[in-house]
Amino acid sequence: MLESSHRLCVVALVLVLAAALTLQGCQQSAQQTALQQPQQASPTDNAKRWDAFVDDFINSYFAAHPDIAVYAGRHEFDGKLPDWSQEGIAREIQRLRSVREQAMNFGDASLDERQRFERDYLVSRIDADLFWLGAAEWHHRNPYFYADALDPDVYISREYAPLPDRMRAYVKYAQAVPLAITQVRNNLRLPLPRTYIKIGRTTLAGLASTYEKDVPAVFASVQDQQLQIAFRQANEAAAKAMKEFDLWLKSQEATATDDFALGADKFSQMLRSTERVDVPLDKLEETGRQDMERNLASLREACARYAPNQTIQQCVAKQQANKPEGGVVEGARAQLKDIKQFLTDKNLVTIPGTEEALVDEAPPYKRWNFAYINIPGPYEKNLPSVYYISPPDPSWSETKRNDYVPGKADLLFTSVHEVWPGHFLQFLHANRAPSKFGQVFVGYAFAEGWAHYAEEMMWDAGLGDSDPETHIGQLLNALLRNVRFLSAIGMHARGMSVADSERMFREAGMQDAGNAQQQAERGTFDPAYLNYTMGKLMIRKLREDWTATRGGREAWKEFHDQFLRYGGPPIPLVRGAMLSSDGASLF
Repeated sequence: MLESSHRLCVVALVLVLAAALTLQGCQQSAQQTALQQPQQASPTDNAKRWDAFVDDFINSYFAAHPDIAVYAGRHEFDGKLPDWSQEGIAREIQRLRSVREQAMNFGDASLDERQRFERDYLVSRIDADLFWLGAAEWHHRNPYFYADALDPDVYISREYAPLPDRMRAYVKYAQAVPLAITQVRNNLRLPLPRTYIKIGRTTLAGLASTYEKDVPAVFASVQDQQLQIAFRQANEAAAKAMKEFDLWLKSQEATATDDFALGADKFSQMLRSTERVDVPLDKLEETGRQDMERNLASLREACARYAPNQTIQQCVAKQQANKPEGGVVEGARAQLKDIKQFLTDKNLVTIPGTEEALVDEAPPYKRWNFAYINIPGPYEKNLPSVYYISPPDPSWSETKRNDYVPGKADLLFTSVHEVWPGHFLQFLHANRAPSKFGQVFVGYAFAEGWAHYAEEMMWDAGLGDSDPETHIGQLLNALLRNVRFLSAIGMHARGMSVADSERMFREAGMQDAGNAQQQAERGTFDPAYLNYTMGKLMIRKLREDWTATRGGREAWKEFHDQFLRYGGPPIPLVRGAMLSSDGASLF
């Protein structure tokens, strides 16, 4: 998963930077000037005005969201954090509404096909931001909202500049942390759900240990003594702020609640606003349940071949007992070469460029999920992506720690998901998309849907040579996402408890106790994690419909290349572009 890092995929949106308001105002004025007298402009002038509008939008968005700018590779924003004051958030909401109105003033007649698509893509991004800030009020409810913006990993591990320059950027970042944490604390409404407190202590407060233990070692070799003094002062202040925030969060545990649900209406609004999916929840839930039953039936068939006369649980345990040699990190490294070769031999999708992904152990503050990949943004050059894998929690029992480590076949499809042809390949394409907007803004269902789709597609294409153990690995990944899908709807729209979700992860998702607990808790603060299965199902249906008149399976490569060239918009927009007159169901 792009657990992301998936900055661009997860719901932790970021807000406006007060120091950039003047710049934003100038950019908005330029946009407004460009919109004057639209009816009198020639088609060529309208096209130029739209392209300028998109450029202005990206620049003003980066000014409002400097952490996303830095992640994308725009290092003039280094060290800056958003303004999370009440006034700053109100200004950001107003800015987004204003820019949305300006975008919609570009009518269909004034734009060509590419630009109309880009307009709808841009408006969908604004609608997603406005949902989380407005209807969901995520900045008031969810500490995880702030996690990606406060993550300093880009300065620590991404070698985009000489170490002293990155150290100066980190010092600016650390100096900004105390004010940012004060704003976060002021924004959070009490009482908080207990799972939100837990993820806040893991992802935000957990940074204190990173500041104290990990960061000094990264910058220890820098010889500039004045810079080292400034670093120690800023880093100590940042650590102190995070420790105090951790104590504050801990003090809220006594009054913590289980009131995390969005509710059915807001959950449906989330799907419409963030992914352009307007399907009744009953129908959507039934679609997900049918996919889970399909995968469970396939699991029973695979287990009958792999472990005859054993229960499903015994079969899964047998597969999970076959651990990767040398541990998960070394195991994943060994798998990537073979997976890429298979992808090339089968000619399933174009591999643009020669980049390769590295594999490493996840840092402690980002171990709330098993795996994720950190991919440099579209403005970076010649930098590696890193596929991170989390070791088990050392506080767990030996049995629980051992169970947490996946079997070799299970890990194989995690590697497919994260690298070949999942997230890593998708971002190789996205970073080369013809639209700069498509390079920068990649949505949750597109990214996770593609990566999850890739798992089943690779099995269908012959990965594993019909080996039942390999198939079980693919199916376990699919069932995990099936239960996420049903848990998201259940917990946020049907009254399902965390305990009920955890039980479903264990019984239907075939997860061990540690993963089941993590996954159920994640669903409370990440209600959009149904996007894995939802995105996969929309891509499968689009592939089926698009290839039906183009040679079926022989057209898979062409379909994949066409699909990936859009960047990362809501999948219904891609469906409309690839099947312009199509009115069939998304699923």
